[in-house]
Amino acid sequence: MPLSPRSPYPVVSASRLAANIARMQTLANHAGVRLRPHAKTHKSPVIARMQIDAGAVGICCAKLSEAAVFADAGITDIRVPYPVNPSNADRVLVLMERVHLSIIVDDADVAADWSGAMTRAGKVLDILVKVDVGTHRCGVNPEASNVVGTITRIARLPGLSFRGLLSHAGHTYNAESAYALAAMVTSETAIMTGLAQRVREAGVAVEEISVGSTPSAALAATQKGITEMRPGTYVFLDRSQVGLGSATYEHCALFIVATVVSRPAPDRAVLDCGSKTLTSDGARGFADLPGYGAVFLSLNENQPDTSIVIERVSEEHAICRVPESSPLRPGDRVRVLPNHACTVTNLTDRLWLANDQGALTPLAVAARGRNW
Repeated sequence: MPLSPRSPYPVVSASRLAANIARMQTLANHAGVRLRPHAKTHKSPVIARMQIDAGAVGICCAKLSEAAVFADAGITDIRVPYPVNPSNADRVLVLMERVHLSIIVDDADVAADWSGAMTRAGKVLDILVKVDVGTHRCGVNPEASNVVGTITRIARLPGLSFRGLLSHAGHTYNAESAYALAAMVTSETAIMTGLAQRVREAGVAVEEISVGSTPSAALAATQKGITEMRPGTYVFLDRSQVGLGSATYEHCALFIVATVVSRPAPDRAVLDCGSKTLTSDGARGFADLPGYGAVFLSLNENQPDTSIVIERVSEEHAICRVPESSPLRPGDRVRVLPNHACTVTNLTDRLWLANDQGALTPLAVAARGRNW
């Protein structure tokens, strides 16, 4: 029998998790695009296997150490949509012996170094070129005068197999309305398909156009020319996804069960889930979502009590502003919907899967802390 968890602890609704996986796979299937979920949200080979069994072609991992955990668990198709430096060639070669691995590049010199490493090893590594579609983080500038030349040079390097183009519209998290979000997705598609066409006209095949984010997934699936989607947060969803219209509270699967540890003033209550549990991430959304999570007054409520705001978090405390009429007393249990599920998962050794009767089963977060 599993040990009864002590608060604070993360609980995942098994039925909502399964429904979220099925919903996104159905969306991809109807759109005729491949689904390659990002596993950094859950860091669990068990959940990755659920996604693949539902129809996903493989997974994405944020770092090579994370990919190694999933390779150890038997996942055989892994993409690392992160600019891995060629100093990690030895680690990449080890992974390539076990899985179909692909990575991204956004620099011709880095690509040349990867070419040299693969040529010396007698291997061929699948690569995609990352394109900056507006997030202004990583990626080649699609408006640069030499961008097509850069991509064609990368594509023709020995030891590399150029698969196509990849983007992440992370700026969709800052959309101020549904209309703004739709415009960002339309722009992403236009940039990616337009650049792909220019590369093809230069004599280089572009087989894949891969995009990825949960807020944009439903809209991206309707865009012509996209071949792959890489959402991650959709398995759990969170307060930001509700704020961005990607989900309702009834879709959210991951919550923190917390205990009221103090009611030191009529307008203040303190929970035992501080920044080491909820993180200090704020919520994103079309409207202002104050605080560090949404508080549900019981373990069965489907709507949060918006009169309660987690105004501050220290390491072990969540300090809430509450109405004086609030019945919360020390010892009471509440649920908190995190602002950002991915960072919460990486802070815990295990999740607790809850069936519809409330019975809990522990699920190890096998890739926790694999950030290198």
